[in-house]
Amino acid sequence: MRTIVMTGGTSGFGSVALQRLTHRPDTRVLLGARGTTPRATPAAMPLDLARLDSVRAFAADVVARLDGSRIDALVLNAGLSFRSGAERTQDGFETTFAVNHLAHYLLLRLLMPHLAPGATVVLTTSGTHDPAVRTFLPMPPRHADADLLAHPENDPRRDTDPRAAGGRAYTASKLCNVLTVRALAVRPEARDGDWHVIAFDPGPTPGTGLLRDTPPPLRLLWRLIGRGARLLPRFNTRNAVGAALADVALGEIAPPAGQYYGRVVGDRYTWTTPSELARSDEARDSLWRDSARLVGLS
Repeated sequence: MRTIVMTGGTSGFGSVALQRLTHRPDTRVLLGARGTTPRATPAAMPLDLARLDSVRAFAADVVARLDGSRIDALVLNAGLSFRSGAERTQDGFETTFAVNHLAHYLLLRLLMPHLAPGATVVLTTSGTHDPAVRTFLPMPPRHADADLLAHPENDPRRDTDPRAAGGRAYTASKLCNVLTVRALAVRPEARDGDWHVIAFDPGPTPGTGLLRDTPPPLRLLWRLIGRGARLLPRFNTRNAVGAALADVALGEIAPPAGQYYGRVVGDRYTWTTPSELARSDEARDSLWRDSARLVGLS
């Protein structure tokens, strides 16, 4: 029996991936979700990524349910976007950074001792982290400084426009996802365990819950584009992206030697290269170290 731990499986392409995973008789999914889940979704364990105490409780619940077995795949897919940059979690961190990066970093660290040999770890990122990729967000990240992203009011170059600040917070958090993948891949635990560590970029995939915190007209437009995504060559469909995410989690799509960043393009999963800043070893190591301090780990 294969065990997969997943976040972000209740809507969008994450729900498509979850359905593919749960339909396999040899696979069980331990899903973390906030609030109630749709009727067709398997029962989920409570997880509020905006609260680090909830992340710790979820990790403890997962370990208890493992009952000595191991995790074969850890799929960290949940995220949010387009907040103003002014919201703070109860832990005092900027919300987009806290949910998209810090919470998943903490969950990863807590569950690392329980990953099986040959396990797969997937973090969902976005092409918006790369200024060389044309996306709907023209605010690429300036840096991956964990302290300034957690407390942007201390950043001397912070955006004063709320929409720009929200967009920048999102793209920076997606940069952090790629850097976390790279940092994990060079850890002794990952090398000794022969883990496959992958940054999953769904590409532009409308019709998902990504823009659920935006004004209603923009949410409506996003849903309408999603219905016609199959006819628009620039966009991917939820079904194709969800299928790709499930295949990556199951190891049916495996990275070639030296590759770790994959993007869905035209409904096909391709291996490519992230941004120049995402390839910085200094940014990689400092983000891992500073994130540990922010969440109270060594």
